[in-house]
Amino acid sequence: MNVREIIIYSHEGEMRRLTFKIAGLSVITGRSSTGKSALSDIVEYCMGRSTFNIPEGPIRDKVAWYAVIYQFDGEQVLIAKPAPDLSAASCSKAMILRGASIAPPLFVDLHQNADDATVTALLSELIGIPENTTLVPQQHSRESYIANIKHTAFYLFQKQGIIANKDQLFYRQNEQFMPQSIKDTLPILLGVNSNNRLQIEDKLRSAKRELKISKKQLASAHELNEKIDPSVERLLSEAISVGIYTQHQSLKSTNEAIEALKGLLTWKPTVAPNDKTYKIYELENEISKLRSDKANIRETLRAAKFFAANEDGFASEATEQKSRLESIYALPKQPKSGEWQWPFAPENLNLDTPIATLLLSELKSLDKELEAISGERPQLQKYIQTIETDMASLDRLIRSKEEALAAAISANEAIAEMGNRNAAAAKVVGRISLFVDTYKADYDLTFLQRKVDELQETVNRLEIEATKDDTKERFTSICNIISNQIGLYVHKFSAEFSEYPFRIDFSNISNITVTADRPDRPVPMNKTGGAANHLTYHLAALLAIHHFASNNKRPIPSFLFLDQPSQVYFPSERVYKQSSGTVEETERDSDLEKVRKLFTILHQIAENEIQGFQIIVTEHANLSDDWFQNALIETPWRKPPALVPEEWK
Repeated sequence: MNVREIIIYSHEGEMRRLTFKIAGLSVITGRSSTGKSALSDIVEYCMGRSTFNIPEGPIRDKVAWYAVIYQFDGEQVLIAKPAPDLSAASCSKAMILRGASIAPPLFVDLHQNADDATVTALLSELIGIPENTTLVPQQHSRESYIANIKHTAFYLFQKQGIIANKDQLFYRQNEQFMPQSIKDTLPILLGVNSNNRLQIEDKLRSAKRELKISKKQLASAHELNEKIDPSVERLLSEAISVGIYTQHQSLKSTNEAIEALKGLLTWKPTVAPNDKTYKIYELENEISKLRSDKANIRETLRAAKFFAANEDGFASEATEQKSRLESIYALPKQPKSGEWQWPFAPENLNLDTPIATLLLSELKSLDKELEAISGERPQLQKYIQTIETDMASLDRLIRSKEEALAAAISANEAIAEMGNRNAAAAKVVGRISLFVDTYKADYDLTFLQRKVDELQETVNRLEIEATKDDTKERFTSICNIISNQIGLYVHKFSAEFSEYPFRIDFSNISNITVTADRPDRPVPMNKTGGAANHLTYHLAALLAIHHFASNNKRPIPSFLFLDQPSQVYFPSERVYKQSSGTVEETERDSDLEKVRKLFTILHQIAENEIQGFQIIVTEHANLSDDWFQNALIETPWRKPPALVPEEWK
């Protein structure tokens, strides 16, 4: 990721473009207060930072929109952002354009189609920052977060007040929580932890999920293997219906059922049986006769029950009549003879009167009839029970005949539909043949078992890898590589302590620095003297990080903004600012050889050492060397010209 172009728009729609070399050294030199230092603020603003740090003056007052075209491999991305409202200190509105080659849009075409979160996500993805989360020990109160493109800014910008500061190595390192953020995110950007760790954890989650699914499929397959496949079972049922198979119930698995189907392929047509229609007629006649018999028996039963009911009524009436007649025996008797005496009769008439004879005769008749009824009642009840038993037997026989009739009708209809039983059987055998030739079970026990075993091995391996945490060792190793490169650059710049090894020192999180390891004692940067040495240590550390990132394809943008690095080679800040970007004043007032050496090394590193690397320098100094003049992207800025044209309103 490089800076292709910076564009600013006036409130009236005018456009100012500043184009940089994609790789190599780009220099902008000129007077103070011409907008040079604001260039890095514009780039950072268009990298998704909402805070508006553009300095006060024309660059704020006269500019309505800021835009940067970033160059990626095979693609350009334009990020444009409007200036915040006058009362606001930040703005998250943004416009994104993507394409192989982008021309800056006209002012009237500028519009919001994104925000800073979208810009951050897009640039993070394009630069190749992997899915990640910072590693925070459980005993710490801070929460994990995701490293993104914003966390690369520490290594992209060196402002005027930082570039030779002995107490601050990285951009924004002096802000609250930023040293910890540097320590948390640098390992991710250098490819130490979250990339591999999250990939392993993601693979482990996926493998466990697939293993669970495969185990369930295997269990279902085993269960299905113990049953008959429904499609196979349907064919067997059809074979039974046309009379070519009769052993369906003896099968226990699909494999057995398939073998049974294969056995049916040897079926040969036989002489078709005669039409069984007469069987239907025969059953219908039998059922009709049985129903007639049932009706007769039902009538007999009804009559018997009616007779029994009437007999019970007669017995009741006769008993009552007998009770009334027996009252004759209540007549008084003669005391002497003991014979019945009619009351109020003048003489003893006994019971020899016609009335008495009739009453006594009626009483005897009733006794005989009641005796006959009492003797016949048990026989009548037994008769009724016999009839009811016969009725139940007839009902069962009728149901059986009706089921047989339904089966005969169903079989006759199947034969009629196919023409005859042979045709039906032939059709079923044809379907069986096609099915057997093309059948493939929805599962393969061998395959599923092998898949489960392989996934289990993968899960076991990933669990072992997930438990390994070599983050510290890997980060230490990478820091050692970067530290060795720092030592080489310090030696190249001929700075103090260049004879000793150098390293990035994270031992004091509040003061990340570079340290020279002397045999007797380590020397951190803030214990060294001379701004030129501090400048060298800054440049060496940043260039070493970019050198590693470039060689190992790490997701750090391939550019570095340096604001006024040569100031340390002038006798004073006042003299430095007065140089105004002229060759004459630079050669007259600076330690020219050291200035030339500084830019020569930067030029060589950008052109030859770090592939595709871009160094953008804003300066007051100017050199007459051809390679330096070729690095100038514009003539030195005086007032005018400058970043913001004077005629803008």
